[in-house]
Order: sequence, then C-alpha cells, then structure tokens
Amino acid sequence: MTALEHEERIINLKKFDNLNSQEIRALVQESTKEFKTAWLKLSQALYTVKRDKLYEYWGYENFDRYLESEVGIRKAMGNRLVKTYAFVEQQEPQCLHANFGDDRDAVSVPEFEAVNVLRMARENKDLTKQDYQGIRKDVMEKGKNAVLVRKDLTALIKERKQVDPDEEREKRNAASLKRFVNAVRAFHKDASALKLLPARIVTKAAELLVDLESEIDEEEN
Repeated sequence: MTALEHEERIINLKKFDNLNSQEIRALVQESTKEFKTAWLKLSQALYTVKRDKLYEYWGYENFDRYLESEVGIRKAMGNRLVKTYAFVEQQEPQCLHANFGDDRDAVSVPEFEAVNVLRMARENKDLTKQDYQGIRKDVMEKGKNAVLVRKDLTALIKERKQVDPDEEREKRNAASLKRFVNAVRAFHKDASALKLLPARIVTKAAELLVDLESEIDEEEN
C-alpha cells in the first residue's frame, strides 16, 4: 500500500467514525476486561472444590484426577489457578470486587499469568520489599504482559541472590568430577568391548571408576 492509498484509507475510515464505531470500540474494551478477569470466577470455584475436597463427593480420589477427567484442564494449570486465587484473596482482594476494572482501560487490567508471576515474586525470599512493590505496580496498575514481568523477575532474582564463592566452587568441582566419571565409564565400556587396550589397563580403569563413584556417593551423602 502506497502512502497516498494509506492516507485515503484513513480519510474513508474517519467518515465511519460515528456512534456505531464507537459502540464497537467500547464493546472491545469491555469484552477484553471480561476476558482478562474470567479466570477469577473459575479459580474461585476450583479453590472451593480443592479446599473442601468436594471432588470426593463426586467420586474422584484426588483433585488432579477431577481436573483432568471432568474439567478438562491440565493439573498444573488447575493448581496454578488455585494458588493464584488464594494469593489474590489474601493480597489483592480488590480484584474480587464486582466492579473491578470498570475505571480502567482494558490494557491496564492484569492478566492471569502476570498475577501468577506476582504470586511467585511474593514467595521469593531473595527479593526486597522495593523489588516486590515494583513488580506489583507493573502488574496490578499497568497490566504489564506476563512474559515481560517474568523476564524482569528473573533478572531481579539473579541480581539479588547472594552467591557464596566457596559453595559455587564446590558445585563446579562436583560437576567436573561427574563429567570425568562419565568419561572414564565410557572409556572402560569401549575398551572392554573393543579390546582396545591390555586387560591390566582395563582393570585399572574399572578400579578407578569404582573409587570415583564411591567418592561422589560420599560427597552427596
């Protein structure tokens, strides 16, 4: 489309910018708000089902089986809905009001996945109060996309987490030892099967492998 064609299209569209088009625009806003908050009604019901173990009255041995068999959603999603609802009830009860979102544009209404990330941020002990409040503002006031919120949270956790140099060195040493053990194990297997080396060397490799595996077991226990 050329620049002239684009300009002509805008002019034509403005001719139809009447009451009907504004009604459609408002409908999109309201429908988006309903879409972004519909999870609250479902999660509240699921929360009650799990809390009161209502699934037992319906013949299910556990909540996960009920989710998969009758509701038709994955247990991970169902449990995430329940946890996030509990968080909202305790920390953000304004979301449960019937008129929640009425005074907002659709773009600023928080979506489920973003609220779930906020819940995880609340549970993270490495974050400061200021960190959490910043994430909360992005989610609850600005309606920031969940992908971006999760990215911000990950960056904050990495920044705030205290790293013990000795602990990190031990982890690197343990990982190196395991890689070496795997290499010795592969060497022993190939040497034994293909008879690449004298038997005495293969035997020594087997003995080394036993010693290394014992060392790893001691460190892990």
